[in-house]
Amino acid sequence: MTAYKKDPQAIAALTPEQYRVTQENGTERPGTGALLSNKEVGIYVDIVSGEPLFASADKYESGCGWPSFTKPIVDAHVKEIKDSSHGMIRTEVRSEQGDSHLGHVFTDGPAEAGGLRYCINSASLKFIPLAQMEAQGYGQFISQVESA
Repeated sequence: MTAYKKDPQAIAALTPEQYRVTQENGTERPGTGALLSNKEVGIYVDIVSGEPLFASADKYESGCGWPSFTKPIVDAHVKEIKDSSHGMIRTEVRSEQGDSHLGHVFTDGPAEAGGLRYCINSASLKFIPLAQMEAQGYGQFISQVESA
């Protein structure tokens, strides 16, 4: 099993927006994320640690302005933290090993898929297309990225 960790070299290579989102708990403007409209088959990983976070099969258009997923690809790689900033109570999601701010999870997702909506900043993600998953060490997740 691969050991994922917060990588100082990956942090140094972040754009200012990626750094603001992942390291300073920022939020990209709705509708601006590079991965919002991505429809390719593959896996979404933490841009800092490489932890596998979400599968394309669990991505859907929620209309919120950020990429939305019904569940993590590996529950243990996404930690949930109570967030009472900005005068509201929400549940923040962070990568477990990279400790990157990813976004928030809400309970207004598709009921048939468990009812959750992981609202995730594109700036916190790196997309690995299906054709590159095996070569980049994510082969064990190939069966989870395609819809049944």
